[in-house]
This record gives sequence, C-alpha cells and structure tokens, in this order.
Amino acid sequence: MTDEIRTGQHPGEPHREGLAQRLNWLRAGVLGANDGIVSVAAVVVGVAGATPTVPAILTAGLAALVGGAISMALGEYVSVSSQRDSEHALIAKERRELAEMPEAEFEELTGLWEAKGLRPETARQVAIELTERDALAAHLSVELGIDQDDVVSPWHAALASAVAFTIGGILPLLTILLPAEVRIPVTFVVVLVALAVTGYVAAWIGGSSRGKAMLRVVVGGALALAATFTIGALLGTTGVV
Repeated sequence: MTDEIRTGQHPGEPHREGLAQRLNWLRAGVLGANDGIVSVAAVVVGVAGATPTVPAILTAGLAALVGGAISMALGEYVSVSSQRDSEHALIAKERRELAEMPEAEFEELTGLWEAKGLRPETARQVAIELTERDALAAHLSVELGIDQDDVVSPWHAALASAVAFTIGGILPLLTILLPAEVRIPVTFVVVLVALAVTGYVAAWIGGSSRGKAMLRVVVGGALALAATFTIGALLGTTGVV
C-alpha cells in the first residue's frame, strides 16, 4: 500500500508539505516571465517601428529588461512581505488567544467543525483530538487556513520573478536583432508562442482551462505589440523620432 493511499491522498492532489511556498514562487515565476515577454517585446517592437537602428533598439530593450526585472522583484518582495507579516500577526494573535482563553478557543474550534457539517458530538471529539495534538496548528488550519510551517517567502518570490522576467525578456531582445526585413514578424511569432506557453503553465498551476488561459495572454500580447508597433511606426514616419 502506497503512502498516498495510507494517508488518504490521491496522486496529483496538493496535500504535500510546503505547498504554499512552491505555489508562491511558481506563480511569481510565471507572472514574471509573462511580463518580461510582453513588456520588453512591446518596447523593442515600438522602437523598431520608429527606427531600424540596432543600437537604439538594443539600448531600449536592455533598459526595459534590467528596469523591468528590478521592478518585478521589488514589487513581489513588497507584496509577499506584506502577506507574510499579516500571517505572522495572525499566528501571534491565535497563540495569545489560546494562552489567555483556551476554553473559549476550544468551543470556537468545535463550532467551526460543526459549521463544516459534522455532528456536535463528532465535532467535539475532533476538536479534542486536534487540540491534544497541536492546538495552534488546528486553529490556524481550520479558522484561518494558515500553516505556520509554510509561510510564504518574499525572497523566493522576488528571485523567481526577476529571473523569470529576465528569461522571458531575452527572447524578444534576441529576435529583434535579426535582419530588418524579418525582425518584426519573427518577434511577433516568438512572443506569441512564448505567451501561449506561459498561459498554459499558469493554467496548469491553477488547475483552470488551458485553452482560455492561453487565449487571454496571446490576445493581450498581440494587442500590446500591435499598439506599440503602430505608435512607433507613426512617430517614425512623421519624423518625430
């Protein structure tokens, strides 16, 4: 008998320890790659639409790549740090309440299990056993949906986002340096294919429809590229740049 069967788990279901951490950096990585592809591609395509000069395109692309990676990492760090601080505050609050009023907390835990559909006597027995094992973990899980040993890390999210943004942004930065007659169409194709991949991965992580997710990011990316290229071309033909 496998460990999954003995513990009541099914293959592929997210019951493993550290799930929040893994989903955290996976989410940050997928979003970072998606943003890197779209934002850098939009910049280089827009500049390429205005001028065929490679140094100008490369400079703009590198600036977008470096600035975007730093911005994504900083944004993820601040966001996840706020989430982590909130989780730590809730854990401390629950620990204090268990120390100051254990009886009331026990009744609260029993009520929570009753609210989930258990009979009063069953809910009380479950609360007794969970409290004897780890009262804090029981309350955090049932009441707040928090695992004190699996609090998200802002550093992991920041690093995953920055690295993924850089990898995603390198793709359009390389294709836009191709010969002038093919750089725009090839960049469009590569970017849209890459976005389809990130959309698929994002849907796979979230367990949602792959087709819808891919369609959303591909259409959004195509609109962004078309808009920036049109603006760049207009500025180039009017002599503004």
